[in-house]
Amino acid sequence: MRTAGEPDPLNRPSPKGGWSEETTVLRNVTVVPPVESGMVQAAGLLHADGSYCPEGALWRRHRPITTEPDMPKEISQEISGRWLWGGVLWAHFGHFLVESTARLWALANLDAPVDGVLFIPKRPAVGDQVRGFQSEFVHLMQPGLPVRVAAEPSRVQELVVPGQGFGLGEITQATRSYRNAIHAQFARDITPEGPEKLYISRSKLGLGKGGLLGEEQMEAYLAAEGYEIFHPQEHSLSAQLARYKAARKIIAADGSALHLYAMVGRPDQKVAMVLRRKSTAHTLLTDNVRHFCKCDPLVIGALRTEWVPKGKQRSSRLSFGELDHSVIGRALKAGGFIKGGKNWPVLDDAARQQLLRDKGIKSHRFVESPEFRKAREEQERAERRARRAARRARREARQAAQNDG
Repeated sequence: MRTAGEPDPLNRPSPKGGWSEETTVLRNVTVVPPVESGMVQAAGLLHADGSYCPEGALWRRHRPITTEPDMPKEISQEISGRWLWGGVLWAHFGHFLVESTARLWALANLDAPVDGVLFIPKRPAVGDQVRGFQSEFVHLMQPGLPVRVAAEPSRVQELVVPGQGFGLGEITQATRSYRNAIHAQFARDITPEGPEKLYISRSKLGLGKGGLLGEEQMEAYLAAEGYEIFHPQEHSLSAQLARYKAARKIIAADGSALHLYAMVGRPDQKVAMVLRRKSTAHTLLTDNVRHFCKCDPLVIGALRTEWVPKGKQRSSRLSFGELDHSVIGRALKAGGFIKGGKNWPVLDDAARQQLLRDKGIKSHRFVESPEFRKAREEQERAERRARRAARRARREARQAAQNDG
């Protein structure tokens, strides 16, 4: 039983410390992977006596999304040696960066070496697969350290379980121990290489990843201002980090790439983020950059409208924001990112319709956001009322002039 004031892993992780900065060492621990896909999954760690180890849970915002599992009927494998608990291994790049790396801070604080980092898969169908960017990230934290995934119930001889030092929610700013470890160890041998002006693009990610309608046009304007148009998914993590270290001015469509940038960003760099959807999700990304880089990114909300999946008509990672280039240009000029921008044109209706066709935003799959459509209709009604009022005022002024005459 915990005493009053003692850090309690049944409470959500905190950037102020507590159990998020503590380490527990378990022996003969049972590692239980999920058996079903879902947001919340029964999975995690059981002590040698079968009791649950809450320090191993993954929290998101106000709740754990891995919960106490039952003791497996069979243990599929015995894993000898000393391992570091990595938690849930996400295939999604952004969630991997924010949630699968949350315990790697302990690599800078170990009193004895470990044989590798041990994860469980987020999706059972993925099995024990380790993707290249996942192993590369761990290598950039500690070269040569193996990554292993327990896809079946396993018993581990010794498991070092650090607290969750990063994640989604209040913990997005991360604990001091996590930030210090990343700044001290992560990608420290990567040499800056690339231009001083960089635009981190999403334009080649395709329909399934959401995006920005009109992004290619914005890229042309930025290229004319001397920006390199950079597609991070075409490069290794090391190449991405070299670019991010070298640039003095970085503009990016909001997305996972900024989570990686934040790990090596500096206060002397200028960062602007162009929002791609109407959502509060970007606030977590902004907090991440602000606390890691010690700077305030310029956040530009410049959507003419948003196109959302027909079956779920709300803003999500699958929706497409349609850009208002004139607003973006003025904001970037005011922020010191470009010299021009005052006259970036807004796409006319013909160009918009062609863009929708080119992107495959078809009416049977996507519709205009009801929220944006309602706001535009209200604005159009207000403009009509204003025009009628102006005409009425002119008529009354003419009538008054005639009466005076």
